Amino acid sequence: MKVRTPQGDTLDLMTVNIGPSHPATHGTLRFLAALDGETIVGGVCEMGFLHRGFEKMVEQGTYSQVLPFTDRLNYCSAMINNIGFCKSVEKMFGITVPERCIVLRVILIELSRIIDHLVCVLANLVDLGALTNFWYFFNVREEVYRIWEKLCGARLTNTVTRIGGMYRDAYPGFEGDVLAVCGKVEAAIAEVRGLIEYNKIFIQRTKDIGIVTAEQAIAFGWTGPCLRASGVDRDLRKDEPYYGYETYQFDTIVGTKGDTFDRIFVRIFEMLESVSIVRQAVGKLKPGPVNAADARVSLPPRDNVYHDMESLINSFKLVYEGVRPPAGECYDSLEAANGELGFTIISDGGTNPYRIKVKAPCLTQWAAFAPMMEGHMVADVASALGSINIIAGELDR
Repeated sequence: MKVRTPQGDTLDLMTVNIGPSHPATHGTLRFLAALDGETIVGGVCEMGFLHRGFEKMVEQGTYSQVLPFTDRLNYCSAMINNIGFCKSVEKMFGITVPERCIVLRVILIELSRIIDHLVCVLANLVDLGALTNFWYFFNVREEVYRIWEKLCGARLTNTVTRIGGMYRDAYPGFEGDVLAVCGKVEAAIAEVRGLIEYNKIFIQRTKDIGIVTAEQAIAFGWTGPCLRASGVDRDLRKDEPYYGYETYQFDTIVGTKGDTFDRIFVRIFEMLESVSIVRQAVGKLKPGPVNAADARVSLPPRDNVYHDMESLINSFKLVYEGVRPPAGECYDSLEAANGELGFTIISDGGTNPYRIKVKAPCLTQWAAFAPMMEGHMVADVASALGSINIIAGELDR
């Protein structure tokens, strides 16, 4: 491919596909790059390479049947997707879930944020050739998955949240398991920081690579750790608090340059803040119900179902028809692991959602990847791509 520069020179460029078969693209991303030697002078990101039709599929079932689909958005932190969707539907009903449910959701959100960041950083480091770090982070991630198994019987796709509450209360010993894993997360982070923080090769591969300024990040519509790595202090947990986050003591981690190095270390330090939040939440966990006492969304107690006709009818309709939010439109969001995860729900008053639209943070980050790589080398693609943590299930929906 021949192109002419603004100065009138002619460049003979080579176009190559970086992905989907490249290991750093994990089989689900395609980046078409125009190369001058090994320098990227332009590129195009293919949107919708893995398109699963989430937003149309969920219109075919009830609101409760949407929940397993949300697991498959960002499958590295599936519980956050569950909670985000339930939070949006509960807003349509005007329901406030019980205090114990709120604290449990905070614990699950922050543990999910930790394991999402663990996967992001460990995979990024493997793409750079630093394999040892993988085992420190993967092993502690496995400890969190053991908690998930005890809590709901599943590891990756959990579907543990329910509209109006939770699938069930935490198991005996839950608090002890959570506090134990917090210490293991801190130990793993200390090990990895010791290996990479002043490592010459790591610094050369990440410093000044894929710089995105604060102005550019805002223009791209970035949210979450990538936005904060570019120097923008924006976190929904502090700026638009929900679930009592304003009562927790934690810092927002903000970068200075917006390069690959900052994006990696913002996530590393955010994990430590999440550990702090989890410990505070465990201290706030008190006995009580985990489901709202609202007949529109919560199943009645079994004893009532067996002896009271109204309870029997209510149970039957909730199981076979599902919940019925009032007609209208609602948008609600939370601070997910990758940024702002929001759901726009349009209800016609029926048992199936008329329309659901997902605001997924990966979409804007992937859209910005081509311009942020211009002028860099082909070898820089792997480090920069891993640092923006594209999850294709969330990207293409």
